[in-house]
Amino acid sequence: MTIKVGDKLPNTTLFRIGDDGIEPFEAERYFKGRKVVVFGLPGAFTPTCTAQHLPGYIKRADAFTAKGVDAVACLSVNDAWVMKAWAKDQGAAGKVEMLADGNAELTRAIGLDADMSARGYGIRCRRFAMIVDDGVVQAIAIEEGPVLDVSAAEKMLDAV
Repeated sequence: MTIKVGDKLPNTTLFRIGDDGIEPFEAERYFKGRKVVVFGLPGAFTPTCTAQHLPGYIKRADAFTAKGVDAVACLSVNDAWVMKAWAKDQGAAGKVEMLADGNAELTRAIGLDADMSARGYGIRCRRFAMIVDDGVVQAIAIEEGPVLDVSAAEKMLDAV
């Protein structure tokens, strides 16, 4: 079942790179007491994700903050090292937090997984964006097909 407005995000394990390497952390703790705009995409360094989706959120991060958003986060079914390298490559530090869902645990739990094995990607995240307040989905936009429209940063900025 796909997550919808009013649903609480499930508590799964995500990953990031810390001082001592890979650090697991709980999604529930990450979202608790914060308003987060989180967007999901098929993969780091892929064409649309790199040229449009992530850059739109980096460019508008300050505008989200001005509207009371505590964090802007990017979720992808990539490992934490790839997400760190992509963040560095894109200049995302201090703008967009990278949430590595390498096992697709959260992606599957919210029903936004897609089998892209035919293209050599394996299980990936569908393209989406949502506003999460204290762990509860306030708004969600899920793309239909391989496009970037409803989950683009400018559309979510209007929704905040």
